[in-house]
Amino acid sequence: MDPSSSLPAEAPRHLFPGHRTLGNFIFLSRWLQAPLYVGLIIAQCVYVYHFLIELWHLVGKANKITETEIMLTVLGLIDVVMIANLLIMVIVGGYETFVSRLHLDKHPDQPEWLSHVNAGILKVKLATALIGISSIHLLKTFIEAERMESSVMMWQVIIHLAFVLSALLLAYIDRLTSIAPVKHK
Repeated sequence: MDPSSSLPAEAPRHLFPGHRTLGNFIFLSRWLQAPLYVGLIIAQCVYVYHFLIELWHLVGKANKITETEIMLTVLGLIDVVMIANLLIMVIVGGYETFVSRLHLDKHPDQPEWLSHVNAGILKVKLATALIGISSIHLLKTFIEAERMESSVMMWQVIIHLAFVLSALLLAYIDRLTSIAPVKHK
C-alpha cells in the first residue's frame, strides 16, 4: 500500500517522509501553554486572597473611616475583581482558542462569549477590560486630585485615552477581518 494514499486528498504528496510526524509534534506543542494558564489560576488565587484581606480591613475599620476612604477601598476591591475577570477571560478564552476545547456546550454556566471566541474577539475583550481597570485607577486619581501632581494626572488621562484608542482600533481591525469578502461575478 502506498503510504501517501492515507493522506487527505488535498494534502500535497511531495512532502518529505516525516512531515506528518513534524506536523503532529508542532501541533502537540500547543500544550506547552497549559502550565501558563495554570500559573494564571494561581495568580488569581493570590488576587482572591488580596481581595479578602482588603475586605476584612474595610469591615474592621468601618466605624472609623470617612466616606472617601470607603469609596477608595471599594474602588480598590472593584479593581481586583476586574483584574480577576481579565484573568478568567485570558485563562478560559486563551485555553479554548489556543490549546484545546473545553467541551462546555451543554454546561449551564458556560459564558456566553465563549461560544464565539477567537483571537481577535479575545483581544478586543481584553482591551475593553483594560479600559475598565484604567477607568477605576483614573477615578481614584480624581478623588485624590488635591494630593496628586497635575503632570501625573495628565499622564494617567493620556494613558487611559491610549487604551481607549487601542481598543477602538482593535475592534475596527477585527471587524474588517471578519467581514466576508464580496465575490465579483
